[in-house]
Amino acid sequence: MLEAQRGKSIPVTQGFKLPGLRWWIVGLVFLATLINYIDRLTISVLAPVITKDLNLTNTQFGGIVFWFLLAYTISQSLSGKLYDRIGTRLGFVVSITIWSVAAMAHAFARGLGSLSLFRFVLGLGEAGNWPGAAKTVAEWFPVQQRALGMAIFNSGAAIGSIIAPPLIVWLQLRYGWQTTFIVTGCLGFLWLALWLFFYQPPEKHSWITDSELALIKEGEIKGAEGPVAQQGDASSVVEPVSLRSLLRYRQVWAIILARLLTDPVWWLYITWLPKYLADERGFTLTKIGLFAWVPYVAADAGSLSGGWLSGHLIKRGWSVDRARKTVIAFAALLMPAGILAAFVQDPLVALALIGVVLFGFQVWINNVQTLPSDFFPDRSVASVAGLGGTGAGIGSMIFMLTTGWVVDHFSYVPVLVTAGLLAPIGTMVLFSLSGKIRRVE
Repeated sequence: MLEAQRGKSIPVTQGFKLPGLRWWIVGLVFLATLINYIDRLTISVLAPVITKDLNLTNTQFGGIVFWFLLAYTISQSLSGKLYDRIGTRLGFVVSITIWSVAAMAHAFARGLGSLSLFRFVLGLGEAGNWPGAAKTVAEWFPVQQRALGMAIFNSGAAIGSIIAPPLIVWLQLRYGWQTTFIVTGCLGFLWLALWLFFYQPPEKHSWITDSELALIKEGEIKGAEGPVAQQGDASSVVEPVSLRSLLRYRQVWAIILARLLTDPVWWLYITWLPKYLADERGFTLTKIGLFAWVPYVAADAGSLSGGWLSGHLIKRGWSVDRARKTVIAFAALLMPAGILAAFVQDPLVALALIGVVLFGFQVWINNVQTLPSDFFPDRSVASVAGLGGTGAGIGSMIFMLTTGWVVDHFSYVPVLVTAGLLAPIGTMVLFSLSGKIRRVE
């Protein structure tokens, strides 16, 4: 594919050309991520209603999140291998079909068992979005633009989180929670039609300009550091590297463990924020729709600014290592603001502090998710990203399961305090294990 073609002249079909095609491609992945989060957050926003209708405790609700994360964790690595083998075009078809069907099936849940089953299948499908998106960015963007590309698609998570509360509350109040799941689940199939019409890999896309294809190829060679920087030799790329082989690299373990420790911060707020606002701050469902989206505006700002900042520093002459680590460390120092949110009296101040946390997390994750393409060639990016997602899933699964129990027996305070400490710890683990950020042998 593209790796095997580097260093050669790749003919581009004559005809219609779309300048800046890579930005349109990442825009499609952004839209998929936005839909992913709307489908994912439907149950979180409706948690006060669904738990009441189905007589679920906080511990049982945490268990439902656990089943989603279990499937999500398993599917991260499997999806990474799938995308590396069949490519991003077909990989997204598989992922979004599974998750859209599962999202619609929630409308037919009648109790804890069926709801847990549908969440499990949803997790299997939704996990594929992240290694697929990372692989798409690695294929379409030179290294100095990859963090920005990651930021654009990742901002779909924040924008989806902004759109979801008012949209879902409006649908619930007008049509009921069952119809809400059907409507949100249909969005994925609309996206799929656009994807199949629009997407081809860069070396096969008839709309790509010669200059853009040259930029992608040249940027990959110039941006890589270390002995595998020159990837023009076709014999050096044959098959995706096995997961067992990848696990021999300390850089892979650095990404896995950092995400295991830090990703639970994000999952805490996207899963429990509406219920926290209802239980601890006295918000009605309508008030949740009016205010629960506010912290995700900060998250979106963090997503875009975090990706832009590291790329800007690299363009100014900073090494990839210095730029990524500076931005990641800055973001990690913002996330303990969640500890203060546990103790302030004013709910709007608490929401503002949670916004600081989510801003920091999105700055952090956009740069950490770029590391697989900083360390490894394109043929392994989705697999490494999938392993990182597996670590994130394991950590989040444990944290979400214990959150319900802690809330039922104590309060949200121990949960928020613990979450505030995780990002600095995860970042120290990342830096100590990864060493210098450069291509590995």
